[in-house]
Amino acid sequence: MSSRVLQLDPRDNVLIALTDLQPEDPVTFQGQSYTPVVKVPAKHKFATRSLALGDKVVMYGVVVGKASKPIATGELLTISNVQHQASPFREQSKPYAWSPPDVSRWQKETFLGYRRSDGQVGTRNYWLVVPLVFCENKNIQVLKQAFEEELGFAAPQPYRRQVAELVSQYKKTASPTFSSESSGRERLFKNVDGIRFLLHEGGCGGTKEDSNNLCGLIAGYIHNPNVAGATVLSLGCQHAQVAMLREQIRQRNPHFDKPLFIFEQQRSGSEAAMMSEAIQKTFSGLVEANEAQRTPASLSSLCVGLKCGGSDGFSGISANPSIGHTADLIAALGGRTILSEFPELCGVEQELIDRAVNPAVGNRFIQLMRDYAARAAAVRASFEMNPSPGNMRDGLLTDAMKSAGAAKKGGTSPVTAVLDYPEYSTDPGLHLQCTPGNDVECVTAQVGAGASAVLFTSGLGTPTGNPIAPVVKLSTNSELAARMHDIIDIDTGPIIAGQKTIQQMGEEILDLTRRVASGEVRTKAEIKAQEDFIPWKRGVSL
Repeated sequence: MSSRVLQLDPRDNVLIALTDLQPEDPVTFQGQSYTPVVKVPAKHKFATRSLALGDKVVMYGVVVGKASKPIATGELLTISNVQHQASPFREQSKPYAWSPPDVSRWQKETFLGYRRSDGQVGTRNYWLVVPLVFCENKNIQVLKQAFEEELGFAAPQPYRRQVAELVSQYKKTASPTFSSESSGRERLFKNVDGIRFLLHEGGCGGTKEDSNNLCGLIAGYIHNPNVAGATVLSLGCQHAQVAMLREQIRQRNPHFDKPLFIFEQQRSGSEAAMMSEAIQKTFSGLVEANEAQRTPASLSSLCVGLKCGGSDGFSGISANPSIGHTADLIAALGGRTILSEFPELCGVEQELIDRAVNPAVGNRFIQLMRDYAARAAAVRASFEMNPSPGNMRDGLLTDAMKSAGAAKKGGTSPVTAVLDYPEYSTDPGLHLQCTPGNDVECVTAQVGAGASAVLFTSGLGTPTGNPIAPVVKLSTNSELAARMHDIIDIDTGPIIAGQKTIQQMGEEILDLTRRVASGEVRTKAEIKAQEDFIPWKRGVSL
């Protein structure tokens, strides 16, 4: 990709700058010369022909906006001359034909995972401690402190140690030297990756839908193959009842047999009695979880979430299509992938509908998209409000423009299922999941749907992680990878520089995913103990 500009589809009427373009400095693309009217920063777009008021702006071969004022040939597209517009969508008209990529190289590849009795294979082995209602958050925090410090799972505290060293050095009137290392305690349970203590603000005061969804999400985390067992604290009187949680677990696995310890404070006599029993039971569960061993599993056992956050104008060119190719490889191998963020599929609905394995799958996507749009309208919002200031500064001017690049994460494979939140994924192939675009709410939902690892692309940089699933961060550009190296696991910038193809990068990403799944590699988010968890609250507070 030696050109200074790029066209994504022959139908496009814009070109993307791969490097800063100066005014009156002509650029040539496919034999045609274009002269930028003003400076066009890298990642931004300029018109290849004059656009009248109301004319459609086309990228990726789809409508991504309309001219809100006349735009001259070579003129920079900005939020002042382009508005959101997306094409309408309809039911699937014909079956989808797919030519899967060659996966012969990967057929015999395996990862070392934790096999569960229901057939799922985990990439990590965690014990989960979670409240059914926010009233129990304090007790969860007390358990967290006790277990992490005594069992050697506590995260290093480099800043606390740094202050202590400063004090020590000051007393010695010497120059301070710092160390970010922490010896910590030796881990007692070698085969347990950790205990994850989740906190949330739900469980009561909302709608019945919110309570059901929260219980469904927690049930999904307990059912996730990365979890060996769980301890649940309940107050007792809240909307999110224990029976509701048990029903949600049963729906996901009628033969559920993981250790599950549930305690209700209002039935325990005293807080101290409940906490003491919870500690004893949890410790015994950890002893059992420690018996698990990693064993070889085929790549068809992978379930991978596909997410982008802090997107830029290169997201849909480098990182997103790269993990899209990875998703195609996983689908061809019989694994599962989850593409979420419904507000960021606005404008590309028809492509996804047409890729459905049958009309019923496509129609469910249509219904969920329309329901979501109606919910947004009810609170005087819309999908076009999705792009953030950072997105727009880096070239993503409209929601449809952002969506066209975001959808590339899903590759080209057939859509085999559509999940409403917080349903669990089961069928092989690509799943569409109804979630917000919010980074943490989305990743939280993907892991609750069964993702045992997440591929997360970013052009601007974000430290998002998850408590129980490793999150692999991919930069869309090499500048970000160098500047925020402490949060980026792999750089897809070489695609922009013309040094690698999307297919080559997709294969590299799958290999890294395999090594992460085997526990050979810890992601930067894991190293930094980035354990974000935010349930999606769809209703109102009552």
